[in-house]
Amino acid sequence: MPDEPKTLDPAAATRPAPAQERPAPGPDGGRSARWTLGLVSVGLVLAALNLRPAITSLGALLEEVSAGLHMSGTVAGVLTSVPPLCFAIFGITAPRLARRFGPAAVVCAGMAAILAGLLLRPLANGTAAFLAASALALMGIAVSNVLMPVIVKRYFPDRIGSMTGLYSMALALGTSLAAAVTVPLTDALGGDWRLGIGVWAVLAAVAVLPWLPLVKDRTGAARTAPAAAPGTAAAPSLATPTVPAAEAAPRPMRRSRTAWALACFFGLQATGAYITMGWMPQIFRDAGVPASTAGVLLAVTMVMGVPLAFVIPRLATRMRHQGPIVVALGSCGLVGYTGLLLAPAGGAWVWAVLLGISNCSFPLALTMIGLRSRTGAGVVRLSAFAQCVGYLISIPGPLLVGVLYQHSGGWGVPIALMGGLMVPQMIVGSLAGRDRTIEDES
Repeated sequence: MPDEPKTLDPAAATRPAPAQERPAPGPDGGRSARWTLGLVSVGLVLAALNLRPAITSLGALLEEVSAGLHMSGTVAGVLTSVPPLCFAIFGITAPRLARRFGPAAVVCAGMAAILAGLLLRPLANGTAAFLAASALALMGIAVSNVLMPVIVKRYFPDRIGSMTGLYSMALALGTSLAAAVTVPLTDALGGDWRLGIGVWAVLAAVAVLPWLPLVKDRTGAARTAPAAAPGTAAAPSLATPTVPAAEAAPRPMRRSRTAWALACFFGLQATGAYITMGWMPQIFRDAGVPASTAGVLLAVTMVMGVPLAFVIPRLATRMRHQGPIVVALGSCGLVGYTGLLLAPAGGAWVWAVLLGISNCSFPLALTMIGLRSRTGAGVVRLSAFAQCVGYLISIPGPLLVGVLYQHSGGWGVPIALMGGLMVPQMIVGSLAGRDRTIEDES
């Protein structure tokens, strides 16, 4: 790892960047930069497509997997809590890995870990082996989750809203696709749930490819260039040398009220999202909805994020305070959970749509991470803090739902819990949406 600069040298901004950190000079430099940005764009989309199928494909077949591996309802609840646990544990390592190897190399390794986990999971003969293989895939998802906003801020500082919307839309598409087609695809493959969840390794293999040429791009390693504010006319050239972002040591994230508000908002929206992905098909199935239809209903919930994940970040970057968006999304969740409690089968399609709108708090949270810091280095730290603390907050939710379902004998209490969590989510989200940055609090 290259040494950090020990002093601030005003002449640093005029020195040429190391050759490995910028395109070659000359007439081909601009072409090389455009090619790099295009490759990063493709890589972001393909990576985002792979950030949820490992989870939603399992949710669609949770009953079959539980029966095949002889899981109780509590153990199945533990299984649905594994994603946020892994995201919290492994996501915290992403900033250090990015400084050491560069964010592109780490995302490439993350895609490879997803591929390996999805290949190994169908081979598991017991719960422990299945959890280990799942953890491997989720480790890759965790580091990639944290670094997506970082890569957007690094390569597209003037297009935070549109690029966040692009990969959020791809993430929603991958999520809904896995939810919709896993059950019919499993039926087409002979009804074997192992094949049904293993087939998603093909998509992961494709996602590795665009990141391979970017592995040696260390532009985000060790030093981070100051990023332009959203809405500026043009992104800085990739040939621009990096300089220290701040004169003083950065304030710890744990002392920032904005960071804590954003972490709590991220955690509460993640709680709702993973409860939905893990348990919603089972809620509909227990209400008398066929398994294939329950999978499609989950897909409807997830697919709502495809258009809205592109619109909401762009809208958020044009607003000084994102609180009104937070409240609007939370209100949809309250109505959706109320309907799910009172008439789960009768209004299933309406509840699925409303909960899908509510789940678009995720791209909003990612956008706010990019907006709540002025520098790329700040986004790295804020992204890691908000996502890791947020996922820790979300761990008990899916597990608690499984325990409440098993011991209460129905879905009334778990659904009431889900709806009740929307209120604190709206409160902390409004605090996180205030027009300020973590640097303002230093």
